[in-house]
Amino acid sequence: MRQEIGELAIETPGQGLHEITQGVLHWVGGAGIATGLLTLFVRHTSCSLLIQENAAPAARRDLERWIARVAPESPAYEHDDEGPDDMPAHLRAAITATTLSIPVASGAPLLGTWQGIYLFEHRRAPHRRSVAAHLMGA
Repeated sequence: MRQEIGELAIETPGQGLHEITQGVLHWVGGAGIATGLLTLFVRHTSCSLLIQENAAPAARRDLERWIARVAPESPAYEHDDEGPDDMPAHLRAAITATTLSIPVASGAPLLGTWQGIYLFEHRRAPHRRSVAAHLMGA
């Protein structure tokens, strides 16, 4: 049994779903572990990780609009230390995921045909995000 740990730096241009699949595939491929379990963990409280459809852009746009309706910007929030998108970003991260676990076989994550790995940026401004990656296997 072996383990590899690393970090993916993701530059986001602002709100939305930003596909990171290729970076993850590259990192897993370089780890030299053929079979195992990949864990990804975003090290922030105002963005999240999702596995989502990567073929139809409309699916991503619908998801982005839906989450904006579920946790809209509002002057009703007490927490607004970094602006009006601060608390909605935390709420959006709370109802999505900060960690993903993905099986690995033949040196690659076992994603479905239409699945991609996304960092979901919930803040309007560009950010540099850090995703910790841990791969354990043989």
